[in-house]
Parts: sequence; structure tokens; C-alpha cells
Amino acid sequence: MATSSSAPLRVLTGITPSGTPHLGNYVGSIRHSVRQSVAPGVESFFFLADYHALIKVQEPALIQRSTLEIAASWLACGLDPERVTFYRQSDIVEIPELTWFLTCVTGKGVLNRAHAYKAQLDKNIAKGEDPDADVTAGLFMYPVLMGADILMFNAHKVPVGRDQVQHIEMARDMAQRFNHQYGEHFTLPEAEIDDAVATLPGLDGRKMSKSYGNTIAMFAPRAQLQKQIASIVTDSRAPGEPKDTEGSALFQIYQAFATAEETEALRKAYAEGIGWGDAKQMLFERIDLEVAPLRARYEELMSNPAEIERILLIGAEKARKLSRPFMAELRHAVGLRNLAAGSGKGGARKAKVAKPSFKQYRERDGLFYFKLLDAHGTALLQSRGFASPQEAGRAIAALQQQRGAALATLADQLEPAGPEELRAANEALEALAEATIPTNGS
Repeated sequence: MATSSSAPLRVLTGITPSGTPHLGNYVGSIRHSVRQSVAPGVESFFFLADYHALIKVQEPALIQRSTLEIAASWLACGLDPERVTFYRQSDIVEIPELTWFLTCVTGKGVLNRAHAYKAQLDKNIAKGEDPDADVTAGLFMYPVLMGADILMFNAHKVPVGRDQVQHIEMARDMAQRFNHQYGEHFTLPEAEIDDAVATLPGLDGRKMSKSYGNTIAMFAPRAQLQKQIASIVTDSRAPGEPKDTEGSALFQIYQAFATAEETEALRKAYAEGIGWGDAKQMLFERIDLEVAPLRARYEELMSNPAEIERILLIGAEKARKLSRPFMAELRHAVGLRNLAAGSGKGGARKAKVAKPSFKQYRERDGLFYFKLLDAHGTALLQSRGFASPQEAGRAIAALQQQRGAALATLADQLEPAGPEELRAANEALEALAEATIPTNGS
């Protein structure tokens, strides 16, 4: 999507705390995301998706430990909490509320197509069981919670693997449905897939994954790291026999850490028949060269969990400075409002056929605008461009609440208007404030 040159690109990344971080997490997400977080013009959000962990982990101690380990891993790898917004999902109380709002605009048919849900159904059917056996509402609703994670902070880009692209597409669908029903509030997110970021094979050659039990711990002690690398599955070719790099898990892992020159040297060594023991030693030394300094910082952080907790709580408050006012805007949009606001004095309420209104929209320049229209649809007030729909929404809210006073304080955010235009705009704002709620559901 287009963004204005002055507005930062918002990038959001999350990891579910369901186990100990491994080298696949490091290569496939953490390393790349930390590097991107220092890029100019990027506003980064990093979160620990502990609500998501509840879907598949019912061991409280494991979730707590994993949350600590993943937070320490990101910080050890150079994530700067001063520069980014780094928080724990469960500390942002607005996320569950937004999940419900999105639930109410998301079609069940969309969720029926979610890969994780369909995979469980297919598994049950293959076993001759009830299709919904072991399917919790949490598993079924997982895409909506993920949509809330993304849309709460109106992320432009979400780095994901190809197997996660569907969730970003679902978040876009939710945003479009909500925007159509209640006005423009959400940015439509885009998946960011970097083909240069490796998908690391595990010890058995399959994708490195906790579910396969084939991982190499990210910050294992040096001796344990060497032992794990020694257990990588290789073929039976002896020293002196040429070996193929294609399909070699060992070579692929090395390539994810090495420079182009180092990779080419190992490729040549394969062709010349390097022994598997020597190749594994090369891999161990290359990985340890990169992770040893990070390991020292990780161990220091793990010994001080109170410091990690402090960092996460500061990050949560930083995140909630955005989520609180945005949620207030969304509550107003869907009709969860103060019943006394704008009510008339005594007597029966009289329905009005037409009243002034705001129209909020986005232009081709990627900026967000609004107009104040009178009861006949004539524009009385025109805003200048805002970088996000939330900023435009906050300006509208200020005009609705403060009326004439806001016309003065927001002057630099509005197109110039003459005295007569400002008087008409003020009268429209007063009329809008006094507008009554129609009776009898009409």
C-alpha cells in the first residue's frame, strides 16, 4: 500500500512462546527483523504472542519460561527497546476487545478455510473420527486474534513465511469488512516475504521445527551446540568421495551463516570429498563465531528476569499510548458510546431527517482526509492530509467534542476558511452535538 513520505513504515513481528528458541527462529525471523528495525523510516513493533501460545500449550510454566527465553533472545540479538515498541501481547488489554469487534464482521466461511483448522479436520477425517475432534474455538478463531494483533497498530508490513501469508490476507479481509461497515479505520496490511531469509533445515533434513523435534537450540552452551551439530543426518559417502550440496542440510545451514566466499569454499570442499566430521566441525565453528557474543548477553539477561519484565512493561505502556485512543475511536464507531453525550434537555427526542456529518476517506497520495458536510451534503470544512486514519479520527473527535474551540486549535490541520465558512462550520458542529437518537429503531 502507499504511504506518505513523512509517515514511517510500520512493521510488526511476533513469535509465539511455545518452546525454546532455535536457530530456525534466529535465521528465519529474529536476525532479519532486528536488522530491519534500525532501517531509516521504519517504525517497528515486536511482540510475544502469549495468547496464541494458549491454543496449543497447556503448561503454564512452559509458557512463562518460553516468554522469558524469547524476550531474552531478541534483546541479546540487538533489539533496542528504546527504538522499537517491544511488548507482551497479553499486556495490551485492547487486543481481546478488538478481536471481538473483528469476530463480528468476519464470515465463518473465511475461517473455515484457515490452513491450521483445515489440517486438523483432514487429520481427523483420515483417522475416521469426528471432523471437529480436538478442535477448540481457540484454534478456529486463531486468525481473528492474529488479525487483531496486526490491525491494532495498523501495520503496513508483516514479515512472514509463505505458509503464513493466508493469515495476512484474512487480516486484510477483516479490515476491509470493518472499514466498509464503520468507515475507514484500518490500514490494509501486506505480507513481507524475503526470499533471501533462509528456511533452515533441522537435524533430520526437514524444516527445523519444535513439532518435529529436530531443532538446534539458539543459545545452547558451546559443548551442547557441537553435539547437536554432530548429530545432523548425512549420507554414507566416505572421506574422499565427492558430495552433493543439493539437499544437504549441513550445507544449507552453513550457507545461512556464512559469507558468499565461505559458502563457495565449502562447496569446493564438498566437490573434493571433505569428510562429514570435518564439514560438521566447520559448521560448528561458523555458527559459534556468530552466536557466542550473543550467547553471553542472553545468559546475562536470563539471570535477571526482573529486568526483562521491566522492559516489557515499559513497552506495553508505549504500545497502549496507541491502542487506548484507537480503541476508543473504534468503540465510538461501532456505537458503544456515552449515552449522555449530545442528549437534549428533557422531553421526548425528535428524529431529524438529516444532520451535518463527517466523511473520512483516503486519497491516492496515501494520506487520510475528512470533510464536514452540512445537512444537504455541502462541504463546510476540509482537512489537510493525515498520515493515518487514527490521526484523522482524533481530529474529528476533537471537533465533535470541543466544536468552536477545536476549529482554532486545529487550524493548521484544516484548509484555510473565511469567517463565514468558520461560522457555518461551528453552527454545524453545534447542531451535530445536539442531534438526537432516532426513536423506534427507525
